[in-house]
Amino acid sequence: MAYYSVLDVTPSSEDWIPGYLPTANERVAAHGGKYLARTANHEQVEGDEQPAALRIIIEWPAKENAEAFMADEAYAPHLAARIAGSVSHHYVIEGKDDLA
Repeated sequence: MAYYSVLDVTPSSEDWIPGYLPTANERVAAHGGKYLARTANHEQVEGDEQPAALRIIIEWPAKENAEAFMADEAYAPHLAARIAGSVSHHYVIEGKDDLA
């Protein structure tokens, strides 16, 4: 079953970004992930304001792929740099409808 990573990221520093992007792109693909959206062009239409500079959606073939990506040793220093250089939230969501 498909899983989705949904992230909001607001950089507090841009120093980490040039080194982050090539590795993240490579490691997402290596774990079977596909970027569906990576954009600053978004708007919130409901609820209390939750600002973010970027919204990112990644599709994974299974939860294990998302977990393997997050645990990938080659990605680890870049993840640490993103965490240190941004305010980020990452959700892993199962691609199913519990209310159907």
